[in-house]
Amino acid sequence: MSEKIQNGWKWVKLGEVVKIKHGYAFPGKNITNQDTGKVLVTPGNFNIGGGFKSDKLKFYSGDYPKEYELQGGEIIVVMTDLSKDADILGYSAKIPTDKKYKYLHNQRIGLVEIISSHIDKDFIYWLMRTTDYHFFIVGGASGTSVMHTSPDRINEYSFPLPPLPEQKAIAEVLSSLDDKIELLHRQNKTLEEMAMTLFRQWFIEPTKDGLPEGWEEVRLGEFFPVITGKKDANFATDDGSYPFFTCSQKPLKAPNYSFDGNAILLAGNGDFNIKRYKGKFEAYQRTYVLIPYNSEYLNFLYLLMKFNLDEITGSFKGSVINYITKDMITDFKFSLPKDRSSIKDKLLYFDRIYDKVDVNTSQIQTLEKLRDTLLPKLMSGEVRVKMDIM
Repeated sequence: MSEKIQNGWKWVKLGEVVKIKHGYAFPGKNITNQDTGKVLVTPGNFNIGGGFKSDKLKFYSGDYPKEYELQGGEIIVVMTDLSKDADILGYSAKIPTDKKYKYLHNQRIGLVEIISSHIDKDFIYWLMRTTDYHFFIVGGASGTSVMHTSPDRINEYSFPLPPLPEQKAIAEVLSSLDDKIELLHRQNKTLEEMAMTLFRQWFIEPTKDGLPEGWEEVRLGEFFPVITGKKDANFATDDGSYPFFTCSQKPLKAPNYSFDGNAILLAGNGDFNIKRYKGKFEAYQRTYVLIPYNSEYLNFLYLLMKFNLDEITGSFKGSVINYITKDMITDFKFSLPKDRSSIKDKLLYFDRIYDKVDVNTSQIQTLEKLRDTLLPKLMSGEVRVKMDIM
């Protein structure tokens, strides 16, 4: 049989160039949410589509074999996925190079080790973030409610392999886009931390010893109606034109919309995450849509609810699935100056911060779309990177 060639690139299988190493079964009794400086890498550290997610870390407090301590920069893959659609199964991420934490190689995570001198590590990282690769992995997954893949399945994936210099050039193009995206995410995180610090200074500290003179107690229900979303989860589409906010962290897409305004969105169950959005959108029926009567208060109310989220949702109901009710939102009390005009400058300052956040977010979405469009084209050779000729 003649060997398969595409655009001058020879087809190979992943098993010819990498091997997948299983992680260690860290005892559950030592897993904690308290920061120990030792991060236990889990499937929760993977974004849909690949890449490392560090917003919710799990830590480990016990002893472990040092061979399962990662150094930073390693490629890892998800071997077990609890999501209904196996959204992250098989996708790759890179361990952060971070002096603050040590990262531990957990049993549900595969470590990708390069075994060929003809392979660029970053090229493999991006290959394992393509939808074609992901579909192959999911197509051979085992399990029902929990999906699993294996090193053998990953090893069977075949792809066209460009020469090493072109691999490096492809990875550099994609990584440069990712670096810009990450920089904008870090800027937004800094801006949000600044806004939260000012909110605490202006609206929390003055009330820590009781209600100051000239202030009054008010309820959240005085600032917006609490409306539930209109659609069930099946309303999402791959080619939708509008954000579809559900109880998950990341919005989906919808073909049309039910809401148009400056809104705060609070997940009615799950982790009770909170978001803000301006414009046309759709919302899942278990998501609460909060559009302020006065849009000047949007960012203030968003910060207020983020700051007090545990208190607002702390009396959640349910045994199998935790959920909150409308009254838990509307009845939440907080303090404000009676003279609302006295805080107008502070509200405008929050607006300026979040205007910058929104600009960054728009740039992130543009760069992500460009990256996700280029990724399969570069990997297939449909689009070629211009190589410098020495």
